[in-house]
Amino acid sequence: MIGVLALQGAFIEHEKTLRSLGAEVREIRQPRDLAGLQGIVLPGGESTAQGKLLRETGLAEPLRKMILDGLPVLATCAGLILLAEKEHLGVLPVTVRRNAYGRQLGSFNAKKEFKGIGPYPMVFIRAPYVSDPGQTEVLAKVGGRVVAVRHKKIIALSFHPELTGDNRIHRMFLDTV
Repeated sequence: MIGVLALQGAFIEHEKTLRSLGAEVREIRQPRDLAGLQGIVLPGGESTAQGKLLRETGLAEPLRKMILDGLPVLATCAGLILLAEKEHLGVLPVTVRRNAYGRQLGSFNAKKEFKGIGPYPMVFIRAPYVSDPGQTEVLAKVGGRVVAVRHKKIIALSFHPELTGDNRIHRMFLDTV
């Protein structure tokens, strides 16, 4: 069972992509929804709102513990921010720069090399980037900036693979599960 954090943001697109790959999916809205998960997706959206809702619903600490214990994670855009070292969950040893490409009008698409996959279409919407990847494995860069990393069983992205129609990153995530 793959959980998709469904407190706020673009979670439905992730659910559709995962189901198209044959995964069983459950929306995560409260702590009891975490039972029996084999992996979780932290979607894009608004990271401050998501972090607040994680705390208010009581999800933050059990989710943090599960990730530290090895739960596979795919985090996109705001999900990357939630995981970053000095942010809400603090389980990914990176530093991020929020809204690094500006406001909504600064959104863009790029097709760049993604390690282990090849050229990949990337959709950036008010996206962060990784300003310090620390000891993580860098999976992709755009314009010299790190936009995708892997650390243990965490794949964290600045962009939105769920909006591309290309399911290779979701498949990579499911392979870690």
